[in-house]
Amino acid sequence: MSVLDGLDEVCEQALAAHGCPSVSVAVAQGQELVFARAYGLADVAGGRAATPETAYGLASITKAFTAVAVCLAADRGLLDLDAPVPGSHPWATVPTPRQLMQHRGGFPAYYDFHYGDEPSPIDPAAYLRQVRTPGSDFEYSNLGYGQLGELLEQVSGQSLRTHLRTHVAEPLGLTSFELGDVHPGPAPVARRYTPDGRTYPDCHSSHLAAGSGWATAGDIALFARRSAGLLRPATAAAVLDGPAITDRLDYGLGRMVQREGGSVISSHGGGMGGVSTMMIDLPDREVSFAVLTNSTDKSARNAVVRHLMDAVAPEFDSGHLQPVTERARDFTLAPGGWAGRIETPDGEIPLRLDVLTDRQVRVALADLPPVTVPAAASHRWDVRLAADLQLPTVDARLNSPSFGLELRTDGDGLTGFAIAYKDGDREGLLGPYLVHPCRLLPVG
Repeated sequence: MSVLDGLDEVCEQALAAHGCPSVSVAVAQGQELVFARAYGLADVAGGRAATPETAYGLASITKAFTAVAVCLAADRGLLDLDAPVPGSHPWATVPTPRQLMQHRGGFPAYYDFHYGDEPSPIDPAAYLRQVRTPGSDFEYSNLGYGQLGELLEQVSGQSLRTHLRTHVAEPLGLTSFELGDVHPGPAPVARRYTPDGRTYPDCHSSHLAAGSGWATAGDIALFARRSAGLLRPATAAAVLDGPAITDRLDYGLGRMVQREGGSVISSHGGGMGGVSTMMIDLPDREVSFAVLTNSTDKSARNAVVRHLMDAVAPEFDSGHLQPVTERARDFTLAPGGWAGRIETPDGEIPLRLDVLTDRQVRVALADLPPVTVPAAASHRWDVRLAADLQLPTVDARLNSPSFGLELRTDGDGLTGFAIAYKDGDREGLLGPYLVHPCRLLPVG
């Protein structure tokens, strides 16, 4: 296949150029695996080479498995994709499974990665609040996929791991697929690494259905090609049908979808501490790829994916690699002061913004010294900024030292979110991403 021409050199150069320990690549044609090869080390300290049999963490490619399982349960009559999620819920409007799969359930972005054997002190229920009306807008949300995992367990009476293996992986012949914070073995597993080569410990989270899958590259390529065959034709078509999130990209049911000249590319990437992955399917060409790496840095993954796409479908751009869901626009908020409160699990925290000239904003958080930072705007937000401030809550102090704001004008005030997060893992390990509602009013 022409797609494989020069692949060895590209992979070896990508690993060397970006300090990535290993990459595993697979290609499926029709319904069969036609290529699987791994490069580099799955375990650097142990000198263990990566092989096609090495299982990698999938991160958010897991969402595609969860979505297929939800669609299959709908085909079996266990749930209705367009009925509110059953059960007792505190939300004003209960989302449907379809809305949750499309990241339109109304929940915010969120993750709660933590390390070690002790349970996380973060209660995800404190962040499981709707911040917009279901169906209204795209917001990539692990919380929504967590709800889908709970729904599958509820309607099937099985654990999510058992359900995904029994109803998705095994019927598709995917022998390597697993679900869990820690791979149960006995398959060889790629250890995870920071961009500067430190080893990640076992990573835990409350949202298994969103990001805790494991598999070989070969099984991911086969899943991309074969999974539609599990579903009724209309359901399989719905997987690739979703509202637009940009002018080039849609998000269907667990898949990013891009169309160009009548052709379709279906994809899903994944990224977390020590994991960068990509699954791509071109249904019109009946070919799929999987590229799995064991580094947080996406650069090596992206170089290999671009090589494969340039050989098979050069008409598609690389929007699926780094989807940008915020379209930039000019910052136009007039100078002035705004003050209010951030709602957190620890109670309300005072916040003041002073919009200055030249896109500068002074931020005063709680009793911390104010800082002045540049601001931006997007099609959804009138103010977007990041500041070197620590939100003074128990959850944020664990491992979320950075502070961000996304605010829009709302009547006479500013409404939106304050975010505690960790900006990369060049130092330490990735921490939780925690979103808190806030509202500010004009002050003199």
